[in-house]
Amino acid sequence: MTNPFTCGLDAVLFVMGGKWKPLIVYHLAQQTLRYGELRRAVGKVSEKVLAQQLRDLVADGIVARRDFKQIPPHVEYSLTPFGISLSRALTQLCEWGTQHSDELAAIAERSASGNKDEAVTSAQ
Repeated sequence: MTNPFTCGLDAVLFVMGGKWKPLIVYHLAQQTLRYGELRRAVGKVSEKVLAQQLRDLVADGIVARRDFKQIPPHVEYSLTPFGISLSRALTQLCEWGTQHSDELAAIAERSASGNKDEAVTSAQ
């Protein structure tokens, strides 16, 4: 079987693509969380999207789902050893984002205002 990825980053983005999966992994790296706790931690994600992203992460072996088989439902999510190794890599991205938060905020502001040309001019 041939490797379908052009590089390691391509492989990571295949599994972690999108806005919510990295945030889910980040919060689960801190502690085991129930669904509601995770939803509050992640932020503005819809229930449908969070549930789908969690199903994907469980299917990919990154997140473990523990169902206590109780009523009311009690389900906890945590990282698998594979997920923990991924969270270590994401930690470096998180640190970079923290170090450059002012520049990134300016980029986000330009993007929200629709003035992306300004970023090209100021970068030159």
